[in-house]
Amino acid sequence: MDTLISERDRTKVPAMTPDTIFVSPLDLVETTVADAQVSHLVTLINGETLIDTPAAIAQERHLRLAMNDISEPQDGLVVPSEDHVADLIRFALDWDQQAPLLIHCWAGISRSTAGAFISLCALNPETDEHALARALRRASPTAYPNRRLVTLADTVLERGGRMTAAVEHIGRGQRAEQAKVFSVPARHAA
Repeated sequence: MDTLISERDRTKVPAMTPDTIFVSPLDLVETTVADAQVSHLVTLINGETLIDTPAAIAQERHLRLAMNDISEPQDGLVVPSEDHVADLIRFALDWDQQAPLLIHCWAGISRSTAGAFISLCALNPETDEHALARALRRASPTAYPNRRLVTLADTVLERGGRMTAAVEHIGRGQRAEQAKVFSVPARHAA
């Protein structure tokens, strides 16, 4: 049975430290940027929906990755690519962790949770992928990372299939139309 998330709970920004990664749906980006004092923003959304950079964030601290939430090529849609993943990894590694990073997509469930998981794996190269996936699941019962993004990152980060196995292990998660804002610490012990 699906759990309904109240609007108040969905928009509440969790506790944070400067090295926190937030994930939100599109409609909560502005609120999360303000409430969490975000310095860096990643947008993973189709090209027609790309947002302007919020005033509180410098242009060079906003990575826009135009893609659809698909795992296989489809006519008229942009499938996530290795270039998207490489840009995301580079951006995550360049993040100074002096203020939080926000990653968003349309619903805060698939592309953005994949982006958060990929960032966690890039920032924590010695940490077990299953531990990072479990941290993501604890933070969000609705997380369902886009499998193509994760598979591509698994190759780029040379994780030998362990990233893909880890997201398969945490499973689908609770179904929801939109996720609530959640956060995970950027650093995890090896």
